[in-house]
Amino acid sequence: MEPKLFVATKALIFYNNKVLIIKESSKYQDGTNEGKFDLVGGRIKPGQRFDESLKREVKEETGLDITIGKPFYVDEWHPKVKNEEWQIVGIFFICFANSDKVKLSNDHNEFLWISPEEHKKYNLIENYHNVFEAYLNN
Repeated sequence: MEPKLFVATKALIFYNNKVLIIKESSKYQDGTNEGKFDLVGGRIKPGQRFDESLKREVKEETGLDITIGKPFYVDEWHPKVKNEEWQIVGIFFICFANSDKVKLSNDHNEFLWISPEEHKKYNLIENYHNVFEAYLNN
């Protein structure tokens, strides 16, 4: 069976030179990364512009309003979710929050503002270490 294909926008959200990471809770829809830190963002809904999608996802997951900067990294991953093969192509954007006052959705239960250089200290979803390295090497 062919995998389901999704396109996702993800945000490296900065405030005072720190980046926001959020921990997935047991209430997250697919549960594949419970207890790991994620970057904010998600799948684009059909017909929705990528920037509208990213702003919507950020608002839903954190309550933050952001300014979207330039894309800086593209990656893909192939999770198995509820016995389905998925292929997700993720486009990562540098973004800026106008506040550090985060209000998490039920899908997440913790957040941290971290220095990008210290990303290896945190239990991130595995492929996100590559995202931080790409940012640091630009």
